[in-house]
Amino acid sequence: MWNRAALSATASWRLIRPRPGRRGVAARGLRRRRFPTTGETDHEKGPEDAEVKFDLMTGGAPLRQMQDLARDAAAAGLSGLVITEGARTAYLSCAAAALAADLELSTGIAVAFPRSPMVTAELAWELAETTGGRFRLGLGTQVRAHIERRYGAPFDPPGPRLREYVAAVRAVFRAFRGEQPLDFRGNFWSMSLLPAQWSPGSIDAADPPIDIAAVNPWMLRTAGEIADGVHVHPLNTPTYLEKTVLPEAAAGARRVGRDPSDLTLIVPLFTAVGDTEEERARWREMARVQVAFYGSTANYGFVFDQIGFEGTTARIRERQKAGDVAGMSAVVTNEILEHFVVSTTWDELSDAIVARLGGVADRVVAYFAGAAWQQDRASLGRWGEVARDVMARTS
Repeated sequence: MWNRAALSATASWRLIRPRPGRRGVAARGLRRRRFPTTGETDHEKGPEDAEVKFDLMTGGAPLRQMQDLARDAAAAGLSGLVITEGARTAYLSCAAAALAADLELSTGIAVAFPRSPMVTAELAWELAETTGGRFRLGLGTQVRAHIERRYGAPFDPPGPRLREYVAAVRAVFRAFRGEQPLDFRGNFWSMSLLPAQWSPGSIDAADPPIDIAAVNPWMLRTAGEIADGVHVHPLNTPTYLEKTVLPEAAAGARRVGRDPSDLTLIVPLFTAVGDTEEERARWREMARVQVAFYGSTANYGFVFDQIGFEGTTARIRERQKAGDVAGMSAVVTNEILEHFVVSTTWDELSDAIVARLGGVADRVVAYFAGAAWQQDRASLGRWGEVARDVMARTS
């Protein structure tokens, strides 16, 4: 949780335990405090009470393969898995992982609108029970084309619709626990029937935390108001985190009288790591493809504008419309790419992660670690070393 102060007009700094013999900002024992403050007393807050968690990101996979990944991730010492939803459902993958290893699991994210809030609540409830309370429900809107044309579900208006969806899921949780009858009436969903034989009943675990995906300022403020956490988009830079994510989420929390430190920030990170330049170059090119893919979304263009590369999304979309996939990636120059990717050796990776996300992220998510495991199962051993180091130095 964010139990920290942060940048206001100028940067403030605080100590972390340096790893001996390392170079760079982190090795000098410094970490930035970036949470935006509203008054002098906020600057007096101390370091966070809980360590940063270190997760692996993966897409859905054949369920037995997902169990292998979960066992390897747990053995390596990673905190958990963040499971995205694309060609396969995130919930089934979470269930498979939950039955294989004791990990913290999160849908990161599951698409909300094609499922009734009741269906989503039931899935989350069972996963919370199965994991002993180690499941986080991550929800997002996806984009119009997928919701309307792939799922055949309504999309507009996405922000208010997701806000109501979260409220509806929480109403179902309360009904499951017997705290109140189900009687939710909104603009998009209404639910008022839950006979006892159709309710799973209370469980010996807390209600699953609900995290929402947010990119633009409006959705970040909404997350601050209603969510337990924020799934930051993989298309993130230090500038975007500092100038948009932290202040907007904090503003939303304060608007409803919440302490911003109660909001969990989940931040995926592109890494190009390897002991040789050839290895690092291979992962950099994979990151370049992903930055171009995500950067083709019109609403994300401001992330490039913030770092001085106005018009990048328009140029990517021009190549996309021409069917020029290689041209899309070519728009993302090395100068642009360095804002989105940490490129380093294995020995320097934990330093680089702490320097970039220490004092910002509550959960660091290694974007390519799942893909690396697909290529070489032994790779999680090195990711585990990095995870343990990062967690120890941010506790």
